[in-house]
Amino acid sequence: MSKLNRRNFIKKTSLSGAALASSSFFSSNAKSEEYQKSPFSDLDTLSTNDWWNRPENPIIDIKVERDNVIAFGIYTLSKNVLKLTAQLFPLYPDESRNIKFEIYESGKWNEVQKKEINEIGWSTTFKIENWDDTKNVRYRLRHGKNAEFEGKIRKNPIEKDIIKLAAFSCNSNKDRGDRQEYVKNINHIDPDILFFAGDQSYDHKEHTAAWLKFGMQFRDIFRERPCITIPDDHDIGQGNLWGENGKIASSPAGNDGGYFYHNEYVKMVERAQTSHLPDPFDNTPIEQGIGVYYTDLVYGNIDFAIIEDRKFKSGPKNKIPQQGPRPDHIRNPDYDPKSIDLDGLTLLGKRQHKFLSEWGKNQKKSIMKAVLSQTGFCGGAHLHGSEDNRLHADLDSNGWPQRGRNQALKLIKKANAVHIAGDQHLATVIHHGVDEYEDGPWAFLVPAMVNNYYSRWWWPKDGKPGKKSNNVLPWNGRYLDGFENKITMHAYANPDSNSNGAGFGVIKFDKPNKEVTFECWPRYQDLSLKKSEQFKGWPISVSLG
Repeated sequence: MSKLNRRNFIKKTSLSGAALASSSFFSSNAKSEEYQKSPFSDLDTLSTNDWWNRPENPIIDIKVERDNVIAFGIYTLSKNVLKLTAQLFPLYPDESRNIKFEIYESGKWNEVQKKEINEIGWSTTFKIENWDDTKNVRYRLRHGKNAEFEGKIRKNPIEKDIIKLAAFSCNSNKDRGDRQEYVKNINHIDPDILFFAGDQSYDHKEHTAAWLKFGMQFRDIFRERPCITIPDDHDIGQGNLWGENGKIASSPAGNDGGYFYHNEYVKMVERAQTSHLPDPFDNTPIEQGIGVYYTDLVYGNIDFAIIEDRKFKSGPKNKIPQQGPRPDHIRNPDYDPKSIDLDGLTLLGKRQHKFLSEWGKNQKKSIMKAVLSQTGFCGGAHLHGSEDNRLHADLDSNGWPQRGRNQALKLIKKANAVHIAGDQHLATVIHHGVDEYEDGPWAFLVPAMVNNYYSRWWWPKDGKPGKKSNNVLPWNGRYLDGFENKITMHAYANPDSNSNGAGFGVIKFDKPNKEVTFECWPRYQDLSLKKSEQFKGWPISVSLG
C-alpha cells in the first residue's frame, strides 16, 4: 500500500488552508492518509493512482464540491430484496471511505446500513432483505458531514394492470451533452422500471469517468424507480466481445474469444453496472475470477430473465472458415452457412440454458415474462456504418452460432416470453422462426440513444418485400438472414428516419389481456405534445395468451 504524506498531499494539490476547510477534504474518519494503487496500469486513471494530480478529465469534471461527492444511487427491488449501489466521485486520501443508507420513517431519518466504498471504481452496494414492498419509501445516501443523494424506493406495483418498461442502448460518446430530452420524456411517460441494455460507456479505457457521466445524465430518472443495467462490449473496452468463459483475448478486437483488458478492470465494470441486480442464479466465477450476473427479477408481476449473451460465446477466429478481411465479417454471399455452424461452438452456454429452463417453468397466470440481453438473436442489419458497406453476415450478432441461437430461442418460447435487447444501432421488431417461420418468440431491439456512430440499415439486397409483408414499410415480411435463420421483420427504424434513428423503447405489459405492446420513440420527439409520433411501423402489440 502506498503512503501519501499529508503535507505533500496539500502541496501537490495546491490547496490553501481556507480551501481545505471550506471543502471539508479531510474527515475524522480518514483512512490513515492512504490511497490504494490500482491493480491495472494504463487503464482508468480514476481508480485510483493519485487521480487528484492528473490533468482535468475530458469526459467529466470529477473535482466536484465535496457536498456533491455522491453521484447517484441505482437500485432494484425483487422478491422483497432491495439492492442499491451507491456511486461516488473519486475521494481524496483523507476522506472517509464509509457511506450510509438511510430511510425516512416515523418523521425522521434512520440509518439502515453503513458500507465501505471500493476505491477501484468508487462504489458500494447495499442489500436489505425482508424489504416491505407495499409502500413507497424515501431514502438517502450520506457521506461525510454534508454530502447527500435522495430518492424514492417505489412500492411493488403488483396491483397495476399495465407495467411499463423503458429500454435504452448505446449511449455513444459522439455526443457528450446532457440527455434532457430523454429525461423529460421518461418523466412524462413515468415507466415502472428501466432497462439499459449496454454500451452505457464508449470510453473504452476510462469506464469510471464514463459511468459517472452516464449516471449524471440519467440519475433523475432512476433515483426513484428500479433500473436494470448490463454492460456490453464497449463498456469493458472492446469493439466486440466473444467472452469464451473468461479466457484472455490476444487483441482488443477479441475475435479469438475472451477479454483483452485486465480482469480486475472487467470486474470493476461489472461491479459498477450489475451489483445492484438480484443475486446471480449461480455465482460461480468464470476464468480469471470474472463474475457472472445472469439472474431473474420480478417486479409488478413481470418476471425478467437477465442473461449474458456475450460472456460464454465462442470467438470465430481460427474456429470457422474466414469469409472476408475480418474473422467476424462474412462478405461472401455464396458461402455455405452450415460450414460455420460447427460442433463445440457456444452461445449462451450450459449454465444459462439450465437457468432459462428452470426460470421458464414458473407459469403462474399472474406473471408475464421477458428476457433481457445485450443484442439480438439474428443478423438484423445489412448495411454497417455507411450505405456502401454491405455485410452479408455479422458474427458479432447472436444469429451465430445457429444451433446456440435456436436453443436459446426455444427456451425463450417455452417460457412464453418476449425478448428485449439493443446493441445493433437499429431498432427492429422481429418474430423469430426456428424450424418454421414464426414458431419462435417475438423480439424488440431498441434504438441507440445516440445514432451518429456506426449506424446500420435493414436493406435487403434485392429491395423487395418479404412474403406475408404487412406493407407498412417497404421491407417487411419473411426473410432468411445471412446465417439462413428464419425471421419475420415487422418494423425497423433506419438512420434516415426521424432523429437519425436514435431514440428509446417502451414496452407495455398488459397483464389481464396477456398482451405486450412495443413502442419506439424518436429521440427528439416531445411526448408531452399530442402531435408526437413514434417511428413508422410502431406501436406493435403481440399476444402471449
